[in-house]
Amino acid sequence: MVSSHCGLPFRGVNSDTMTTWAIKTPLSNRKPITPPADNAVAEIELRGVSRRFGSHAILRDVWLSVRTGETLALIGESGCGKSVTMKLMMSLLTPTEGEVHWSGCPVGQRTRQQRRREQLRFGYLFQGAALFDSLDVFENVAFGLRQNTQLEEDAVRAIVYERIREVGLNESICTKKPAELSGGMKKRVGLARALALDPEVIFYDEPTTGLDPIMSDVINELIVMTRSRRPVTSIVVTHDMRTVQKVADRIVMLQPLSRLEPGESQIAFEGTTAEAFSSAEPHIAQFIAGDAGSRTLDGNL
Repeated sequence: MVSSHCGLPFRGVNSDTMTTWAIKTPLSNRKPITPPADNAVAEIELRGVSRRFGSHAILRDVWLSVRTGETLALIGESGCGKSVTMKLMMSLLTPTEGEVHWSGCPVGQRTRQQRRREQLRFGYLFQGAALFDSLDVFENVAFGLRQNTQLEEDAVRAIVYERIREVGLNESICTKKPAELSGGMKKRVGLARALALDPEVIFYDEPTTGLDPIMSDVINELIVMTRSRRPVTSIVVTHDMRTVQKVADRIVMLQPLSRLEPGESQIAFEGTTAEAFSSAEPHIAQFIAGDAGSRTLDGNL
């Protein structure tokens, strides 16, 4: 273990050489983690964060924390700022106002090199998997290892094959190109790539979009299994309430600013999955049930 900029440890990354070492503990020997306590350390925090693009405001004074070890689902209508929130958490975007903190330390106080180094703690499953079309499956999964480590080829191969097996695929798939894969297989390969650097935090962007119900449930199971096998914090952006029910410890529901009064909180709900699904608040219950109701003829949709 080595120390981050704020003196907090994170696994696998040498702060001087940016070398990521091979996995030190086999997955089979890792103990499943338990749900985080209410007083768990915040892995990521948004403190009074606003984000505008020109004159167009997306987020306004958002206060939000992600506890270490939990799976947090970000839900809400299209255009409410879920994906922007995720990019702010990863420091792919900077806030117009407010601060993002990683493990209690402001991201803005880090140098570009320090941010880049600590971003290696993050894994990301893109909405469409975002595989490189010109690379085969093996090289797609190996990409982060080759770019950010000095591992020998045997070590790279061992990690790639382990990750491929971890997401339920056979090693024989490694020679295929993305064009030869189904949508579900692409998602699995994308998850294998996200896991390659042994991340401490994984971001899932609409992980089941475009998949049939069975394959969607396979991806949901993989998200659950990933957390059970390794100490990981997960943030899931989704519209799929089956995914929310299956994987989330806690839910944050955002509202589009266009539907809010000045000064009204953009966070419509924050609580456990059970609390969300039993909520009597009309706009929360309506969203979870997928009930358009009186909004069918709403010209602002």
